Formats: sequence, C-alpha cells, structure tokens
Amino acid sequence: MSELSEKVEQFLRDQQPPTPFVVIDLDLVEERYHQLAEAIPSAVTYYAVKANPAKPILERLAMLGSSFDVASPGEIDMCLAAGITPDRISYGNTIKKRRDVAYAASVGVTKYTVDSIEELDKVAAEAPGSSVCVRLLHDCGGADWPLSRKFGCEAPDVVRLLVAATQYGMRCGVSFHVGSQQRDLDAWDNTLERVAWVFEQARAQGGNPTFLNLGGGYPGTYREAAPAIAAYGSAVSEALTKWFPSGLDEIMVEPGRYMVADAGMMRTEVVLVSRRSPEDFERWVYLDCGKFHGLAETMDEAIRYRIRTAYDGQDLPTGAVALAGPTCDSADVLYEKNAYELPLALREGDFIDILSTGAYTTTYSSVGFNGFPPLRDYYV
Repeated sequence: MSELSEKVEQFLRDQQPPTPFVVIDLDLVEERYHQLAEAIPSAVTYYAVKANPAKPILERLAMLGSSFDVASPGEIDMCLAAGITPDRISYGNTIKKRRDVAYAASVGVTKYTVDSIEELDKVAAEAPGSSVCVRLLHDCGGADWPLSRKFGCEAPDVVRLLVAATQYGMRCGVSFHVGSQQRDLDAWDNTLERVAWVFEQARAQGGNPTFLNLGGGYPGTYREAAPAIAAYGSAVSEALTKWFPSGLDEIMVEPGRYMVADAGMMRTEVVLVSRRSPEDFERWVYLDCGKFHGLAETMDEAIRYRIRTAYDGQDLPTGAVALAGPTCDSADVLYEKNAYELPLALREGDFIDILSTGAYTTTYSSVGFNGFPPLRDYYV
C-alpha cells in the first residue's frame, strides 16, 4: 500500500479538524495531469469537473493549461469563477434543459455532447454553429463503475446524428466512455473499431465528423490493482494509430477519477465496534462517514477503497469486519461481502484513513441527511 504524501501527513500532524474530512494534495493533482499528458500526448485533457469541483483544483489545472468537461450551469459558473475561459469548457452532459443550453451559449461555451435527435435539435436551436460530440453507447465491460444504462446511442444512430449535425452546419465528432475505473486495456481498441466504422458511414452519407472524445476510465488506486497509466497510454495510442492512421482534427480525453482520486484521503472516526449477536464471528465497524457523506461509490461495493489504521505495521491480529456509516438508513452499509479485515484492537474513537478518496466524495456528500454536516475538505 502506498503511503500518503508528506504534505498530507504534515496536515494530519498539525491540524485536527472534526471528522469526517478529506484532504487533497494539489501537487499530486498536477503530477497526474503531466503523467496523463505524457501517456497520451496526442490528446487534449478536459478535466471532468464532477469528480471534484473545488476551486483550488480548478485553478491549479487551469494554470497547467487543462480544459474542462462540465455537466451543468453550476459547473460552468465554477469554471468561470476560477478564471477558465469558455473556449476551454465542454458541456458534456447529454441531458440538458433548453434554458441551460441557452445560458451556456450566452457565456461563450461552444462544445456540447448529445445522444438523441431531440438533444441535437435543442443545441442547434439554442447554440447554433457550435461543435457537438455524439455519444456512442458502450457496455462498459471491465469497469468497476459502469456508465452504460443512461448515456449513448447505438452506432447507426450515431451516424444519423452526425449527418444531421453536419446539415445543421455544426462541427461534429464522436465521444464514448468505457466506464469509470476501467481495467481492460482492450476496451479502447474494441470501441475505436466501431468508431472508425461510424466515421466511414457518416462520411459516405454526407456527414463530416472531424474529432474524437475518448472519455475517461483511467484509474485511481484502490484495493485491486489496475495497470499503470503508461500501459493505458500505450493501449490508447496504438488503437488510435490502428483505426485512425491519418489522424483527426482533435482528440479529447476526460479524466476525472485519475486526476484527483489518489491525491486525496479521508479521515473518519470509529463510532462503534460491535457484533450483531454473541455468536457472530464478524464485527461491525460503524464510521462517522458513510454512503450519504461521500462514500456513495461503495454502492454494490463497486469501488473498494484501501484502508489504514493506527495499528497497521504492529503485527497485531486482525479479523473480518463489515463497515457501515452512522445514519439510520439501512442502505448505509459500505462493505459486507468483500472480506475486509481490520485489527482486533480497533476501538470506538480510533481514526480510520480511507485512501484515494479525492474523487467523487465531496460532491456525493449530502447537505445534511440525519442532521450530519456535509463532508469537510481541505487542500494543501
């Protein structure tokens, strides 16, 4: 298990804010930005703001030259407030209110994503002359957090939308997302084969797709290992060369998790350690942070975070645990099936650190369910 950065360790030594909280090392965010740019040098990075929209992160990435993928007018405003110009913003949500498209266009946003003729018509009407990505459906096999139920359309429909966008006088391209925390390096090659077919068919029918959005999928560091970013870069670059040997006007990537997950850690306090009955072998460990306070990605135990305690490294016995949050909702169980073990010495009042929690935690935290405050966040 990798250690936390010295800046985060120093924060934990010097500061004692109330738990639960997340602390994020901005230098690690910057490091990840450079590593991804080196791994896929042909691509322009559009940071997925939804992963963590904190102003210090947006400002650091803007300084580095990143562009940004947004999902709402609220995220557009966050970017503008951080000094990001609208030409570096892509409105990637395929489900947008008409007035939200009009607002985005009014502040200068010119890049949109669609996956239906209704949404294309909306963008054409409210943001004429813009660029549109048509999102291809992907089954997200191999991903810990699939994104296939709600977004994307089948390849023949992508062709039709590209032709329609060209007829509207819009610059157009194709986007897809292989699923968050994608472990299968072949996912991009398999998908780009279909994308190449889409480009060929659209051009044969009068469409003019010129750019490609590869989406996200690049990993954070959780309990089960994933390939290094260099391996992803090689897989993606080889697939691009194979299926688009003549190149494209622009290639985009939309990292979120990869950019910020490993830069952050969460500290939470043990509220209770108990057994449901005297005969139970397994202990239940209840924390002051649960699904409603930033750990929503433990739903179905999909994202399996690494955990450390103050007892680690002391050669103390451990035992099986179920981990749960503090609320009165029975859905607030983090892990029950995935064989987590923690030291038998663990007691009420101890701290537990949950690693790689810089992504999809602060933004998933409820405003005040059960009266608990939102997850606190700090940036160093």
